[in-house]
Amino acid sequence: MAQWLSGTVIANTHWTDTLFSLRVKTEPFDFIAGQFVRLAIETADGKVQRAYSLLNSPGGPEQEFLISTIADGLLTPLLHQLKPGDTVDISQPASGFFILDEVPDGKNLWLISTGTGIGPYLSMLGTETPWQRFSSIILLHSVRYVAELVYQPLISHFRQRYGTQLHYQPIVTREAKAGALQQRIPELIQSGALQQACGHSLDQGSQVLLCGNPQMITETKAVLESLGLKKNLRRDPGQITVEQYWK
Repeated sequence: MAQWLSGTVIANTHWTDTLFSLRVKTEPFDFIAGQFVRLAIETADGKVQRAYSLLNSPGGPEQEFLISTIADGLLTPLLHQLKPGDTVDISQPASGFFILDEVPDGKNLWLISTGTGIGPYLSMLGTETPWQRFSSIILLHSVRYVAELVYQPLISHFRQRYGTQLHYQPIVTREAKAGALQQRIPELIQSGALQQACGHSLDQGSQVLLCGNPQMITETKAVLESLGLKKNLRRDPGQITVEQYWK
């Protein structure tokens, strides 16, 4: 049975009408970048809970989560309404194997996400591990609208600190934006347009992480397999590592 920490909301940033970030102060706790916890709120019908990746890097008393509101959901509308000073419960310990410890070495690291799936990657990039292990890192974030390209100051900080070791590639499918691609991720990989835009290959020397929409993961994994990459398993290391739960 999970243990629970009581957290105090520090900030609730609304990026759009349905996309928001919660910053919560808690007792410090250990986790590995890429892991998730459960957020919970007590209601008249009992505790309502759901899993969310930690967006912040380990080591601090504030935890951050990027959340998309589900209109008929039991929990996200409640989280969306939280204000500074409100409380929310956080499960312990953190869980999950979508971590760089589970990823083999490679020449480049592709962090491919849609929507809120960028969260665990920002947690990873705030640690030394990816920068020490991979000569090139490609952070790919696909959204529908420009306003959903969140955490631009943080991404700019990584780009300034690590220079050309990091390539950030936004994709905006329903609006035009300078520097952004506009097609779906599987199509961009299949045509080679993504590799060309990022200046890096996608081959057996790559390590690819996929996080976000289940359809994107399924279709992108199939395209990558057609290029000769295979799913990464402990008993049979490969190049494709997938987050298994939907955000």
